[in-house]
Amino acid sequence: MMKFGCNYSYWQNSWKFSIEEYLGMVNKLADIGFDVLEISADHLYHMSDEEIGRLRAEGEKRNMEFSTNSGPAKEYDLASSKEEVRRNGIAYFEKIFENMQKLGSKVLVGAIYSFWPTDFVETDKEAAWERSIACLQELSKKAEACDVTCALEVLNRNETYILTDCAEAIEYVKRVGSDHVNILLDTYHMNIEEDNMYDALRKAGKLLGHVHVGECNRKLPGMNNSIDWPAIGQALRDINYDHYVVMEPFLLKGGEVGRDVRVFRDLSGGADEEQMTGYIKTSLEYLKKCCLG
Repeated sequence: MMKFGCNYSYWQNSWKFSIEEYLGMVNKLADIGFDVLEISADHLYHMSDEEIGRLRAEGEKRNMEFSTNSGPAKEYDLASSKEEVRRNGIAYFEKIFENMQKLGSKVLVGAIYSFWPTDFVETDKEAAWERSIACLQELSKKAEACDVTCALEVLNRNETYILTDCAEAIEYVKRVGSDHVNILLDTYHMNIEEDNMYDALRKAGKLLGHVHVGECNRKLPGMNNSIDWPAIGQALRDINYDHYVVMEPFLLKGGEVGRDVRVFRDLSGGADEEQMTGYIKTSLEYLKKCCLG
């Protein structure tokens, strides 16, 4: 059965987040009705065992599961032409897998095949595929040992040149050739790149391991219905999708988040924290109705 989550950064415009804030977010999302908190892989990388234990215990207390989201820094680029950078990336993700196992997080998602936001200094796609596929083949063994699955995010042309639609993601994942590497499709990116996002979900089929949802301008599902959410739900049911559906909304301008996801005007209508909470509660109720039928 599908479970529903939200990225930790919804209420803020900074990527920074302390362990105390994560503990609070577990309870905040649980009170709203979410099943999953999507945390930062880099935050998890830097957490102590004591912090991971506290977060796991809080999650267990509130029946909150964790997905782990990575937008790797350039120093961890698995597609880099520099071998030392690729080796650094492999070591980085291996530690993340170990910490995910300690937390009980089963899925690592994001553009882990390269780095984000990309700078497009290198755009040799064929070479990037060869290098990153080899790295992911190696990493998949560690992922399997840690009981972790990697869902590779398909981005739009302004954020990557490596994976930009479902069809090439399917080819890429098949070349990696591991049961522990599959695909993440995001409605925001699909809106830009796919001829038909509903058909793309069906095309991914059993290779679809994670879904991000948001309107075409990254508002919450149902805020403007630029996307046919009942059709999204039907497509997921058609393939018997039973993984996480995670909101990744960005409404607040400014700060690191606004810079990186290019939110240069307030999309919240001047909402305060209480209003933001009301927005996401309404959106979750609507999304569940659309997806669960």
